[in-house]
Amino acid sequence: MRKRHKQQVEELVRQIEQAHDQIKKYIDQNKIQAALGLLEDCQSAGISIGTLIEQSEGEGNATVSMLEEYCELVYQIHETLNINEVHSAKKSSKLLRQKLIRISNSIKNEISVKREAVFLPYKASMWDSMESVWQAADADPDCDAYVIPIPYFDKNPDGSFRAMHYEADQFAADIPVIKYDEFDFEVHQPDIIFIHNPYDNINFVTSIHPYFYSDNIKKITDCLVYIPYYATAGGMSEGQSLCPAYAYADYIIIQAEKYRQYFDARIPDSKFLALGSPKFDSVIHKCQNSPNPPQTWDLGGKKVYFFNTSIGGMLGNTEVFLKKMRYVFDIFKGRDDACLLWRPHPLMESTFDSMRSAYKPWYEALKKEFIDEKIGIYDDSPDIERTIALSDAYIGDTLSSVTALFGVAGKPIFTLNNYIQTLPEQDDWRGERINIQFDAWGDDRYQVTKNNQIWYSENNDYHYKFYMDLETGYFAGGYYLRALEIRDRLYVFPGNAQHLLVIQDKKIRKLEFKKYNLQGAAFNGYWYNDKYLYLFPFMYPQLVRFTIETEELCYIENVKPFYLRQNAQGEWKQGGIGEYENELIFASPEDDQFLFMDVDTLKIRMLCSNTPNLAGTQGCWIDGEELWLFPIKGTTIVRWNFQTGETREYSGVPESFHSLKWPYESETDEYAFGGIAIFDTDDEQKIIIVPNRGNMYLELDRDTGKMKEWKLPVGSETRGKNGYFLTGGMGRFVITWQQVGKPDCRVWYAPERKLYDINVFTKEYKEVEIEFDYEDLIAHEPGFMEESEWMQYSLSENAFNSLKDFLDGKITGNQYNREKQLEAFSKINANTDGTCGKTIYEYIKKNG
Repeated sequence: MRKRHKQQVEELVRQIEQAHDQIKKYIDQNKIQAALGLLEDCQSAGISIGTLIEQSEGEGNATVSMLEEYCELVYQIHETLNINEVHSAKKSSKLLRQKLIRISNSIKNEISVKREAVFLPYKASMWDSMESVWQAADADPDCDAYVIPIPYFDKNPDGSFRAMHYEADQFAADIPVIKYDEFDFEVHQPDIIFIHNPYDNINFVTSIHPYFYSDNIKKITDCLVYIPYYATAGGMSEGQSLCPAYAYADYIIIQAEKYRQYFDARIPDSKFLALGSPKFDSVIHKCQNSPNPPQTWDLGGKKVYFFNTSIGGMLGNTEVFLKKMRYVFDIFKGRDDACLLWRPHPLMESTFDSMRSAYKPWYEALKKEFIDEKIGIYDDSPDIERTIALSDAYIGDTLSSVTALFGVAGKPIFTLNNYIQTLPEQDDWRGERINIQFDAWGDDRYQVTKNNQIWYSENNDYHYKFYMDLETGYFAGGYYLRALEIRDRLYVFPGNAQHLLVIQDKKIRKLEFKKYNLQGAAFNGYWYNDKYLYLFPFMYPQLVRFTIETEELCYIENVKPFYLRQNAQGEWKQGGIGEYENELIFASPEDDQFLFMDVDTLKIRMLCSNTPNLAGTQGCWIDGEELWLFPIKGTTIVRWNFQTGETREYSGVPESFHSLKWPYESETDEYAFGGIAIFDTDDEQKIIIVPNRGNMYLELDRDTGKMKEWKLPVGSETRGKNGYFLTGGMGRFVITWQQVGKPDCRVWYAPERKLYDINVFTKEYKEVEIEFDYEDLIAHEPGFMEESEWMQYSLSENAFNSLKDFLDGKITGNQYNREKQLEAFSKINANTDGTCGKTIYEYIKKNG
């Protein structure tokens, strides 16, 4: 019997039981006509119950026989009362109660619930996120499980529907699919519906048929369950935190308890079930029982490398993405020991059509070349787990759910850097390792490298040797911004971490902050003097002040919302931060307001520059009693005397000045400038505007307001020579407090990772040699290990471990260890034995 029908039956029995109590009262009160009416209702209810049971269980059911006896007794009592034999009726009513108890017990124990569970996949390639749940439901004799693929549409750039797709014919032959237009949902009213598309109408690329939007199908089921179509190796994209289906789903399946933090806090905790991902079930079982490869695959005894190209990687920088494809193809061409199996994301071509149509011919040409020249195997089959089982290793994007599948399968993961499109040359490691965090006081002895290590220059001369590991257990993750020695203690400032490290004699002590569930950088800047260290938040909710003497932590609530805001497009805009005497200055990213905060008392005062054209300030630099204000948008610079209120605007950049948004390489009018430097001699002053996204340094005449290019003598590039020297700009001046205003300083030329002493008037320069001990670098290269809490065990492409090195088995650092990989990936899946689908079904069956 269907669950809802049994509930109807049980409710009718409860109503009959209540009617029995009322019948007794009516008889005692001699209200015979009222008692007769209720007896008639009881008999009608008994007949209805019997009819429902016969329709479900068939004729000859024992409970129906009991109901027939019950109805006969009701009739007898009714007739007895009709002839006013009240005493006899009272005696019979006790027997009536006994019969109802027997009926109730029989319904409870003898009539099993028969559920209907409906699975609504839209893409055959994503069926793996449901398959093991369906298998559990299909194996349950008390469940009718239906697989009903639903249609979806490509979208035009304006959001309108384009071509319809229906993939019912792409499911395996052993999956008994039912066409969506041959199943009457309104009649069936399924007990449970499982979905794996949470977007309804908000996806830019595709849309499922509107009938199957979550708000509509919730109307026809008691229990709506969302199972993510993806699995993750660590974190989750912000786009998954709040989707339309979450409002209507009764349950949301998550891989492990830690993933609750990535969903919007407004979603009730009761909806989340940390039971693992069914996607893992499929890959675990298929890797344990490896299938035969298709006959069309010409493997020839080669190792198979699964090449994954994701939508996120393509959208990030499409040109770079396509060039990376070319590089990967070229690396594999002609190899006798390695087979490249290319599997693009199932929605790749649709996404090109709707969001990157100008690049579609380039992509199609690469695809045609790959297939025609038989560079490798092109796989667009719907069964990704079969392909993983037949593969030996993964190469591809980091932020892809496929990495998680390879992780739990215990197969090596080599994550690509799309910007690397050449094999490393001798000094290309410098582009990755040399990224100096310059100190305003000139103390650059300690450097935090991106693999969470500290390197030390004993003489503060930029000649670094390995000092210590920061014991994160990860080789990346951006956990720390920099290290600085203050009063004989080494302080390591947090980036993604939510604590401050204090190091003495290479012993680490953590000062933990209030803990929040964050995804992304907690802090992105700092300021310090001899009393305090201020940490500027990004995702962390408060500005943090650390008192050096007492180690007191102070959390300041009202500053971050002023200078860091998210616009309607989801982009974060951050105002500039400066200082004046004993105050920190925070600029609004949206208007001409400024917040001045005393670093001792935390007293705040608000000022306005009264420059309405300044729609947000990205940088503010003190010049006596004046502030130079640099716009977030546009190229008009403001000089503001915040004591008198007087302002002057400077505009008119050279025609050849332009800005490119990195890494997308698109023209932009935002964040053109990076700062200002003022240099004086006895009879001359130079004001140099430093570019951020801009393509040149500018010289500004304070009096005339004219701007012209100031040619940097060491180079004029805004990008590095190759993918190892990634940079979004030219660099900056390095000016310590002792050098302020003087003609001699240093300049950091980011495209080449070089530092120069320079005189800005004569443009004489000399390179300041920066060295990292190469043998130390090799000895402390991590190789295979856990990357971060957002990405588990893997090896990343870099100058020490190229794609060719990986294919050749020449790994610098830790060699691959399958046991360590499986242990690492067990942290991101609540169920590691391949029974996640069964666990989910049993829970929903019991509680849904």
